[in-house]
Amino acid sequence: MIDRIPKTPPQINPVPQQVNRPLWSVMLPCFNCSAYLIEALRSILQQDPGPEIMQIEVVDDCSTDTNVEALVDYIGKGRVSYYRQTENVGSLRNFETCLNRSTGEYIHMLHGDDLVRPGFYAEIQHVFSRFPEAGAVFSGYTYINEQNTELYHSNEFLTEPGILKNWLLEIGHAQHVQPPAMVVRRSVYEKLGGFFAVHYGEDWEMWVRIAAHYPVAHTPKKLALYRVHENNITSRYFLSGQSMTDALTVIDIIQDYFPKAEKKRMYRLARKHFAHYFSYTSDKIYHEYFRPDIAAAQAKRALKIHFGYTTLFYYLKIRFKILIGYKMEKEKKFLYRPLNLFR
Repeated sequence: MIDRIPKTPPQINPVPQQVNRPLWSVMLPCFNCSAYLIEALRSILQQDPGPEIMQIEVVDDCSTDTNVEALVDYIGKGRVSYYRQTENVGSLRNFETCLNRSTGEYIHMLHGDDLVRPGFYAEIQHVFSRFPEAGAVFSGYTYINEQNTELYHSNEFLTEPGILKNWLLEIGHAQHVQPPAMVVRRSVYEKLGGFFAVHYGEDWEMWVRIAAHYPVAHTPKKLALYRVHENNITSRYFLSGQSMTDALTVIDIIQDYFPKAEKKRMYRLARKHFAHYFSYTSDKIYHEYFRPDIAAAQAKRALKIHFGYTTLFYYLKIRFKILIGYKMEKEKKFLYRPLNLFR
């Protein structure tokens, strides 16, 4: 049986020469997200330049929540291809399938619960045209909840489209890009391989790997929508504690991508950043997920990762709340703060 979590970057094979290649491949990996997939598809189709220019395909990891093929046929009306795994292979292997089934020059892997705004593809194509040396381009983006309510926006790195300077050192200590905003040349995946090692933070590792080998361009226009909700991988991994383990794994992996003179500094910065982030979210777990036990364990582990004022403060705060039986909020919300909360 194939490993659900590849230990090394899986190979992405070149497109056969006899295949007519479009400019775009928009690949939608999905698993039990049919409630959002309709919106995701419509957000693409409303700016569809046609099959000669854009491949659109849903890659289904054996969803059980609905008949995804029928849904795709209904929304796509023959325009959207559908592929179903023969068995549930997990998100990383599903991503690998997406990349290997893609035929376009540019790959946009839009998860089935995310969206793009009108103009996304035209803007990204324009930036690639202006900066042909770029291996990847990402736009600004907005966090939304289950009801499509905007929560807040991503950081702004440029005031107008351009190549990001010192991007490796910026992305190397904190996750600054959510998947729906990122478009990567297929040739980059062919050279560097696919996603591997972890389920939480696999995209961060990839963005750092790309930045170590290629210039990365950015447009500040907020044209992508990243959805946060209780059932996505991020939320589930917070409650299991796997998010912290995976983040530390990625920190170790990406050390090989930095110049020798920067390795120690980047290692310290990344551990400090994530320790602060998990300290902060431990308080949110206490109130919003009603799990003081998990909150305390996370705060304690964050303190061990980086001992400092912030981590000590949140650890003592959680312990004190548990000691006095501090009441949690009645209404449940979701963990929607980004990984670049503490810069």
